[in-house]
Amino acid sequence: MSNRVRKFREKAGMSQVELARRACIAPPNLSAIEHGRVTAWPIARKRLARALKCKEADLFPRGDDGQH
Repeated sequence: MSNRVRKFREKAGMSQVELARRACIAPPNLSAIEHGRVTAWPIARKRLARALKCKEADLFPRGDDGQH
């Protein structure tokens, strides 16, 4: 992944902790997603998009996250 989550988070002016809280994701898990160590699971993808007020496809374009 190309750190789209981080880019959207920074554009929104949120810290990792704030985004994790809003998306109901543990901060270490958000960090792992941002750094590409893990692929965001489906519910996390939806929660992150909702918290960042964007489309899920904006954060996780087809083929950019190992999903097909």
